[in-house]
Amino acid sequence: MKSGELTKKEIIVGIDLGTTHSLVAYLDKGNPIMIKESHGSNTLVPSVVHIDEDGSVVVGDEAKARLITQPERTIYSVKRLLGKSYSDMSAYSKDLAYELIDEEDKMIKIKVDDRFYSPIELSGEILKYLKNRIERVTGQEILKAVITVPAYFDDNQRQATRDAGKLAGLDVLRIINEPTAASLSYGLNSKDKDETIAVYDLGGGTFDITILQMHEGVFDVLSTNGDTFLGGDDIDNLIIEHWCKSLNITENQLAENLQLKSSIRLKAEEAKKHLSYNDYYGKQDDEFYLDLETFNGLIEGLIETTIDKCKEAVKDAEIEKSEIDKVVFVGGSTRIPLIKKNVQSYFEAEAFDDLNPDEVVAMGAAIQADILAGNNEDFLLLDVTPLSLGIETLGGLMDVIIPRNTKIPHAAGRNYTTSVDGQTNLKVAVYQGERDLVSDNRKLGEFILKNIPPMPAGIPKIEVQFILDADGIMRVRAKELRSETETEIQINATHGISEEEMGRMLLDSIQNAEKDMKVKAILEARNEAKAIVRSSYKFIDQNKAWLSEVELSGLNAHIKTLENEIEKGDKDSINKAMHDMNTFSSPLAQKAMDEVIKSALKGKTLE
Repeated sequence: MKSGELTKKEIIVGIDLGTTHSLVAYLDKGNPIMIKESHGSNTLVPSVVHIDEDGSVVVGDEAKARLITQPERTIYSVKRLLGKSYSDMSAYSKDLAYELIDEEDKMIKIKVDDRFYSPIELSGEILKYLKNRIERVTGQEILKAVITVPAYFDDNQRQATRDAGKLAGLDVLRIINEPTAASLSYGLNSKDKDETIAVYDLGGGTFDITILQMHEGVFDVLSTNGDTFLGGDDIDNLIIEHWCKSLNITENQLAENLQLKSSIRLKAEEAKKHLSYNDYYGKQDDEFYLDLETFNGLIEGLIETTIDKCKEAVKDAEIEKSEIDKVVFVGGSTRIPLIKKNVQSYFEAEAFDDLNPDEVVAMGAAIQADILAGNNEDFLLLDVTPLSLGIETLGGLMDVIIPRNTKIPHAAGRNYTTSVDGQTNLKVAVYQGERDLVSDNRKLGEFILKNIPPMPAGIPKIEVQFILDADGIMRVRAKELRSETETEIQINATHGISEEEMGRMLLDSIQNAEKDMKVKAILEARNEAKAIVRSSYKFIDQNKAWLSEVELSGLNAHIKTLENEIEKGDKDSINKAMHDMNTFSSPLAQKAMDEVIKSALKGKTLE
């Protein structure tokens, strides 16, 4: 076999790295397979990471179960932090139960105990969990992946996503926009149709609207618009604000009682999902009652914001709204009836929602992975860059070199000159955004073109060229044409991690991978089990006032069994004991959440 040639059995996976949930899929003989651990289990993995006292990491359902008992150690919505600085997130940080660290304009960090974690590291843990999950199911080593991102992710966020994939041990072949991936999924049975489609994608943390045309298997993106701070999390926050206002719970009370804060947040998420299919949540005399009419009133403004983005996308696509044949709904929040109703009303087009909105993006990523593997030549993606790219010129102005909604991959250049006699160096500062002043846009990086021959101002001819790849990640080249002096750089994420830090993390990963897999597996199982034992004892200590004798006896029996398996059991017996413990304790955790809320509201009355 030639070097670099794919083996027949090699699997390239598609990964939807989501704000609330993540999942992994692949194509088997043309059919998308959504990975789940076992029959009847969920394809969705909660995008939650828990850091234990000893530094061990837990991901997914088990991490989510600790949101109430150890909220300060349990990280959620990490996707919103990717490629961001603290100043980007300062307004949002009040909604979080964990601690963000302010390091001027550097990449944001999360503090747990005396350790600091980057969003890239934590996202890497989620991707590593998904990688291990599909490897367990397929029995094959997975090395290559396609990862989806919101269409409106900027260069920093795309770079951060790619870096997270590297940390997980994945060769990220392509970063693909989520709406484009969803369109691929719906295009499976539409190869012979010519259609114009609007993809309305409202996920946990982001909103995208993409207009594209499909012609003989070619997916041609016409425009995209959106907001990386608009999603299901914000709907949850509207519910939380409503409840806190009606119950006179202040922000300070939430900040001082993280268990209460996490409990109400989970209640809000539960209410949002429940009201997608029911007229009310809870009983009318409950503290946390919410009817559908009130809920719809809370989210009307948010929905109107997404409709405004839809109008902008249609305008940018340079088509009439009546030319759109169908609307594809993506993301769990599109299950909300009022959202679906208002979007359909605006577009006056057929709603296309027969695929699971939680799975459609991962399915499309798997199709793109299959295309890259050379197994599918029926489709071609022509995607676009979501934001304009340019450089700073005199007066702090933004001179756009690649306008937003330009098809990628793409290269474009523009000529400049010097403004001072004898100038030998020229700083090139690269920005992304839509404002006229660079101060209102996001700086991606800068470099200096040196050794320009001294000439009178206006004489040198300096070409600045942007080369944008299929992932939306950019290289910049500057060249003085008279002297052939040239400099080229890869624009790395401003709020990313250095190559040295990346190298150290990857080296650590390789060294861990070289360990005996059986020993590693049992050590991981023991660490996980010990964490459950510790949290179980803590749970009993905090809640023994209301636990019944039967519940206490049952918990202690499961703890004893798990402690015995830690001492002398193998990986499978430890995992079975943990599963039995989680099955028994899950109803008690829900009961504990109710008790925490009841205690916090004791003595309060409903108006």
